[in-house]
Amino acid sequence: MKNKSSFIIVLALGLLCAVSYYLYKTKTSASTLDKEASDFSFKDTAAITKIFLADKEGNKVTLERKENGWMVNDKYPCRPDAISTLLYTMNMVDVKSPVAKTAKKNVIKLMSAKSIKVEIYTGTDKVKQYYVGHENLENDGTYMLLTNPDTDENYEEPFLTFIPGFNGFLSTRYITNETEWRNRMIINYTPPQLKTIKLDHAEAKDSSFVIDIINTKTFALKKADGSSLAFDEMKMKQYLAYFQNVHYEALLTTSAKSLSDSLKNAIPYITLSITDTKNETRVFNFLHKNSTAELNRKYGVDYKYDPDRLFMRYDNDKEVALVQSYVFGKILPTYGYFLPKATVKK
Repeated sequence: MKNKSSFIIVLALGLLCAVSYYLYKTKTSASTLDKEASDFSFKDTAAITKIFLADKEGNKVTLERKENGWMVNDKYPCRPDAISTLLYTMNMVDVKSPVAKTAKKNVIKLMSAKSIKVEIYTGTDKVKQYYVGHENLENDGTYMLLTNPDTDENYEEPFLTFIPGFNGFLSTRYITNETEWRNRMIINYTPPQLKTIKLDHAEAKDSSFVIDIINTKTFALKKADGSSLAFDEMKMKQYLAYFQNVHYEALLTTSAKSLSDSLKNAIPYITLSITDTKNETRVFNFLHKNSTAELNRKYGVDYKYDPDRLFMRYDNDKEVALVQSYVFGKILPTYGYFLPKATVKK
């Protein structure tokens, strides 16, 4: 009897150990799987060489790190602010919470209809892939679904993600429009790079001028007819400094094609020609933008043309952009800007 009782106790202990081991392995396996399925961040962003983004509407962009910076679709330099924000997001993205079982089916359904595929590469190796979906009702989180790197199949569980300390959603940082990735800096010359600046005011020919930059300390200012003009040296140096880091506001060539096409045949009221020390010349044509009743009410003035914005054609008139008068106005003066102040006799 005693031996029988001992056997039962040993058997019970054995079963208990087996059940405990099974539960431990199951829990550990589930925990590992949850961690793998929710590991969206990629910390070593300095090692990233390529990023591929694609949405459900057929838009695709490939961002590649080159010697001189990031390029989009191997055609245009990337906006520094956009690529910096994307890399920061890839580094900092974290899980806010799992998706409730009751909401899982609907979240996956919405993501299958509208989401952005993200592929991250280091060298030729794809090191991370996930899908960026829609935001939650509170607009403080974004649904994402990770792909298993070993099987190339999606995990079953989506997660609500966020960036700690940031109150908002993340989908707008994953841009799939090529135009929105393009660097908006359109003019960037330091004074030593400049050779000649010619400004033609079509509506005020007598105000047109040409500047010859002999070196950083020697300049010549002439009217359009070639006659020389005296000038204030400090104003000249300040003017030449304005040609650094000049950005357009929006590119219209693709985003507003009908407007862009109509502007390509319009007569410019100002033409700016910049020749650098490599004897390469770029031409920028500026066109009026009509004012609106809303703008005129805002300023209380009956403007014919928009006082805040104008249009610009460049790259042999292939591209059309919207620009701000505040940004470009200072590089489009008349020659009167440079004239020295008249001395007052006592």
